[in-house]
Amino acid sequence: MIRFLADASLHDGIVTGCLRREPAIDFLSAHEARLEGVPDPEVLAFATHQNRILVTSDLRTMPHHFGDFLDANGQCAGVFLVKQRAALADVIDALVLIWAASDTDEWKNWIVEIPQP
Repeated sequence: MIRFLADASLHDGIVTGCLRREPAIDFLSAHEARLEGVPDPEVLAFATHQNRILVTSDLRTMPHHFGDFLDANGQCAGVFLVKQRAALADVIDALVLIWAASDTDEWKNWIVEIPQP
């Protein structure tokens, strides 16, 4: 079962919208996880330790930190990049579909942009 973790850069409406659409989704918000102000490498470590795919809008620094984390640790639970200007409904649709139609192991060590352009 896929579990998600939002980092502090992700629009709160994405987490809320996913949970409204599919209440069974395990989607931990940055606030619930107390991730505000936590450095990216620590957020990646937390997500990987919790076996949660990180969902972030930090397209500027997270890809670099993801590569460094993967090199240093050999694995990462996966990262979904969401552009700030992406339509919330499209992001929610993509996350719910991924949750319903795939498995956590399919996303290990991957960093991908959602929704796909």
